[in-house]
Amino acid sequence: MSWATRVSPIRVGDTIAYSKRFLQSIGCHLGDMAQARGKVTAIEPLGDVILACILWDTPDLPDRINVKNLSLVKNGMVMEHC
Repeated sequence: MSWATRVSPIRVGDTIAYSKRFLQSIGCHLGDMAQARGKVTAIEPLGDVILACILWDTPDLPDRINVKNLSLVKNGMVMEHC
C-alpha cells in the first residue's frame, strides 16, 4: 500500500459526494451530480493518483473517481476537506 493511499481521507465503505470545489470547477454545482451520494467499494492507486471505485445512488455517473474530487458525507452533511 502506497503512502498516498494510507493518508487519503477516503476509505472503503465511506459514503461520499463530489466536492464543492470540483463541482464548481466544472460548472455543475446544481442538479443530479451535486446531489449524488455513493459508497466507496475499493481504492485503486494509479501512479500518483488514487481512484475510488464508487457505487452511486444516481445513474450514469463514472464509477472511478480521483479521491481529490470527493468529500466524505457524515450524518447527511458533506464534510469538505482542503
